[in-house]
Amino acid sequence: MSKKIQSLKGMDDWLPERSGLWQTIERHLREIFIEYNYKEIRPNLLESTRLFNRSIGEVTDIVEKEMYTFIDKDGESVTLRPEGTAGIVRAGIEHGLFYHQIQKLWHIGPMFRHEKKQLGRYRQFHQADVEVFGVEGPEIDAEILAMTYRLWQRLGLADVIALELNSMGEAESRQAHKAALLAYFDEHKELLDEDSIRRLSTNPLRILDSKNPAMISMLENAPTLIDYLDESSKDHFDGVCKRLDALNIPYTINHRIVRGMDYYTRTVFEWVTTKLGSQGTICGGGRYDGMVESLGGHKTPAIGFGLGIERLMLLYEACQLPIDNISPHIYLVSLGEQAEIEGLKITEQLRSQIPNLRLMQNIGAGKMKAQMKRADDCGAGFALIIGENELIAQEYTLKELRKEGLQSTLSSVDLITYLKAALVI
Repeated sequence: MSKKIQSLKGMDDWLPERSGLWQTIERHLREIFIEYNYKEIRPNLLESTRLFNRSIGEVTDIVEKEMYTFIDKDGESVTLRPEGTAGIVRAGIEHGLFYHQIQKLWHIGPMFRHEKKQLGRYRQFHQADVEVFGVEGPEIDAEILAMTYRLWQRLGLADVIALELNSMGEAESRQAHKAALLAYFDEHKELLDEDSIRRLSTNPLRILDSKNPAMISMLENAPTLIDYLDESSKDHFDGVCKRLDALNIPYTINHRIVRGMDYYTRTVFEWVTTKLGSQGTICGGGRYDGMVESLGGHKTPAIGFGLGIERLMLLYEACQLPIDNISPHIYLVSLGEQAEIEGLKITEQLRSQIPNLRLMQNIGAGKMKAQMKRADDCGAGFALIIGENELIAQEYTLKELRKEGLQSTLSSVDLITYLKAALVI
């Protein structure tokens, strides 16, 4: 016997029994995005490696350690997307979506990073991205935060997810802050771990994002970027906070939020929870006003976020919240070939008359008892039974499976009328 082929490490199969959870989360996401008039975009899974080197930053962990990069048959270096923003920006520039236009976009799909598997962190993971282009003022920052807060409310998670905010200012602000940080870290070099020492010469701002418990106290006393903000960035950040206050959306200003990509400017934020241990960031993002121009487009203000679907699912399960029922409304039990053919006819009529009806037909014959067990096991609300007596009378037997003993014999017209009234779809 040949050896079984297993899935790749960190790339998990999500099996049918969890599809109800997937559909619950995705349904709420899609509904919220559409309600706020965001349009779907579907960028490529595979991009030129240069795109991520230029947008994310060559000295970030993602580019240095985590990207799935290879040389394709044309001799070009290509990469499976590790995040969604860069590909959306590339598509927008290529197809002329940004010039003198406002674009409000969303996307849901898989991303790829070669990193250590942990709870809520996978090498193939799924992410919802929201990106807005062409709006410079704080009103759009507030809108996407309000939209996300409404999502948590709708999912029943608003009490377990908290908003943390910071501002990264403009390039000049970060340079002044970087100089102060380097001086501070030089004074406390004996407390830095190996990874932080390496970042001193590459991206010292990322040291602030360290989760090393031995460094927490030292990092809390490090110079904060907000003290070096230019006046324009201060005004913008104040404008965001003012709008959140007006909307009664609670938040905390966290000076250590720097996010993982180099492209962020001004507002940055994270939605976090304490219910998933160290992997507590559910959603994160911010402004990246210089990115479109740096990739060859016109200067375009932009803001967006990425939301981890798997982490959101884990949190949803941890809170034991309700999952969409995707069980069949009706299971067709048919006894004999003629009954099975008649069943095909009536089920197609039902589907035409009752939109969104979930109807499962028995496959593979079987006696009445076996078919009824299948109907019960699949979670159907009704069994629609067609046997010899029903064929002779040209009627159908409808049995409610979740209420003991309720059974009716109905004509095709009465069956459709009854089900339209009984089912809430």
